[in-house]
Amino acid sequence: MEENRLTIRVMTMEDYDEVYRLWMGIHGFGIRSVDDSREGVERFLHRNPDTSMVALHGTTIVGSILCGHDGRRGCLYHVCVKEAYRKHGIGQQLVEACLQALKREQINKVNLIAFQKNEVGNRFWQKLGWTFRGDVNYYECVLNEENVTVYNP
Repeated sequence: MEENRLTIRVMTMEDYDEVYRLWMGIHGFGIRSVDDSREGVERFLHRNPDTSMVALHGTTIVGSILCGHDGRRGCLYHVCVKEAYRKHGIGQQLVEACLQALKREQINKVNLIAFQKNEVGNRFWQKLGWTFRGDVNYYECVLNEENVTVYNP
C-alpha cells in the first residue's frame, strides 16, 4: 500500500454507502438495524459533525470510526479497517484523528466497548495503550426492541 495515497478526513453522509459496504465486508462485524441504518448514522453525524472519521486509500474508503460525545465523555463505535489494509497503521491514524477532534471539543476522556470475543480488536487497543477496566460493570436498557444486532458471517 502506498502510504502517501492515504487520507484521513471527517466522515459525511455522502460516505455512508461505502462505509456500510465496509462494515458488511468485515467478518463478525455487528450491525444494528436502527442505529446503523442511513437514518441512524445521519442522526449521529448531525449530533457529532466533526468527530467521526474515514480513511481513504486514493478514493476508496478502507477504514472508519463513528466517534461522538455527550459533552463530557467521548465514545468510539465501529472502529474498523478493511482486512486487506490492516497492519499499516490506518486504525491508529483514525483513532488519533478522532482523539484530536474530541480534544478540540474539550472532551477529556474516551470510552469504547470491545467484545471479549473480538481478539483482533482487543489486541489493537492493548497495543495502543488503552486501559482495560475490570472494575466496572456494563449495563444497558433497550428502549427499541427493533434495534437488533446482526453479525456478519
